[in-house]
Amino acid sequence: MTRNYLRKPSDLFWGISSTALVWNLMGIFNYLDQAFMTNKVLETLPKEQQILYQDVPAWVTAAFAIAVFSGTLGSLLLLLKKKIASTFFIISFLGIMGQMSYGLLIDKNSDSYGQMGIAMPIIIIVFGGYLIWYSRKANEHRWLS
Repeated sequence: MTRNYLRKPSDLFWGISSTALVWNLMGIFNYLDQAFMTNKVLETLPKEQQILYQDVPAWVTAAFAIAVFSGTLGSLLLLLKKKIASTFFIISFLGIMGQMSYGLLIDKNSDSYGQMGIAMPIIIIVFGGYLIWYSRKANEHRWLS
């Protein structure tokens, strides 16, 4: 007879889950700043940064929203020890890939991103993929219900 009981998560689980939530909440704040930036605020930015915020297609902004809101929900569900967290991390990752594909492959102004122009998108992609992997591992360890 096999028992299907939940195990107590490690301290590392709580640290990773909390970090994921903070990361995604920062993403929401960045999204809100970008999506609701007024022309008055835009004019205060250096010209190179103004170029980055102008003419961003709606689908990129939508992908950004999907990425951060799904990631935040996934993080909350992970903290609540729910298996469905990985589904939201997958949805978030699809949003990340949509948004980052624009910035890295399509945007003609990508040279305006500066030194972090390549590093940050890669960090975001890696972290998004890691959260999918980690939530699946947590499920394998029977930390999630």
